[in-house]
Amino acid sequence: MSDVSPPKGSGPLARLEARLAWGLLAPTIAAVALVVILPLLAIFWISIKPVSLSDLRAPEVVIREDIRGDYEAVGDEAAIRYRLRNSSQDQPIRGVTITDTIPQGLAVFDLDPRCALDGRALFCDFGDWDGGFRETLMIPVMVEQAYLDTNIRPQDTDATVTGRASSVLTNATFTFDNFKRVFDGDEFWSVLWVTLFYTVFGTIGALLFGLFAAMLLNKSFKGQGILRGLYLFPYVSPVIAVAFAWILLFDPFSGSANALLIQMGVTQEAINFFGQRPLALIMVTLFEIWRYFPLSFLFILARMQSIDSDMYEAADMDGASPFQQFWYLSVPQLLGILSVLFLLRFIWTFNKFDDIFLLTGGNAGTRTLTVNVYEQAFAVSNIGAGAAVAVVIFGCLLLFSFFFFRFISQEEGL
Repeated sequence: MSDVSPPKGSGPLARLEARLAWGLLAPTIAAVALVVILPLLAIFWISIKPVSLSDLRAPEVVIREDIRGDYEAVGDEAAIRYRLRNSSQDQPIRGVTITDTIPQGLAVFDLDPRCALDGRALFCDFGDWDGGFRETLMIPVMVEQAYLDTNIRPQDTDATVTGRASSVLTNATFTFDNFKRVFDGDEFWSVLWVTLFYTVFGTIGALLFGLFAAMLLNKSFKGQGILRGLYLFPYVSPVIAVAFAWILLFDPFSGSANALLIQMGVTQEAINFFGQRPLALIMVTLFEIWRYFPLSFLFILARMQSIDSDMYEAADMDGASPFQQFWYLSVPQLLGILSVLFLLRFIWTFNKFDDIFLLTGGNAGTRTLTVNVYEQAFAVSNIGAGAAVAVVIFGCLLLFSFFFFRFISQEEGL
């Protein structure tokens, strides 16, 4: 008689546990789908649609109603005026109709052939409208005493307008012109180079300065807590405040930096730090390093303080120099946290928009891909092109993440 046990995880209890686990994970999966996946799919969808900022709202019939003419006495003639237009300049609206109630005391004596009157209920059928179509409808009326006795005017009654229009976001119109516009000419590659320069040097610089600050404050001394708090100041301060402070500090006319450089004889005239190439790109990169090195400092310092001090004591007894202790003992222990920080800071810096926009607005050679998204989507009002640039950013970060987890993380044992 053979003793064969069923495969692990294939029994009724295991299947019940699996269903229970998936049931518990269902809210989390749904939340991730709503917060991450659906917006990502929306960006991909918009990137292949010929959509502008004005197309985000579906076409509709805009109506204005008033009464025209002199109607001071009974028997005076006037006209109810309806001004209608298609809110879209290129999208048609099908089956446009209007329904309204003629106020008491106004007798209609002539009616547009497209309209019908049932008692006081007015109905007009205008058919199909092309994009940008405008229509002015005049309904001649005669004023009666009841109208003069009441305060109800035609504009006080809400006219109902109906019509069918397809939104460019939901119809079957697709285009790759958005991506052609992104990759057209040399502009994309120059913007990509600026983005990579800003990201790579900003990330490495923040890690190196954070490592240096952590080494300085790894030992206990008087005032250590105060210095740690001061080191966090760039990161916890509002970005608009510190960006404005940098702009004032390096202003070419009244900035303290220029005044100091001129007094020291370093330069004979004021330097426009944020207004000339390639200095503006270097300055925004330095701002990125200064503002975000405290985050690296915190993580690296926490990891340093968890390293066993016995290794350093043994290395000191063996005559190892401080540099040798750092290189052969500290660095191997810090590679894991440095790799994670490099991954996070690279992604965050690649997506950074507010710092550059506040400092230079993307001018003077500091236009990155994220600034390009803003300019395409809002400055040019081309939402599709802005979404296409966002898709390119996603692709670049996806490629970087694949390379990181495929090669670097394996070497570091992550």
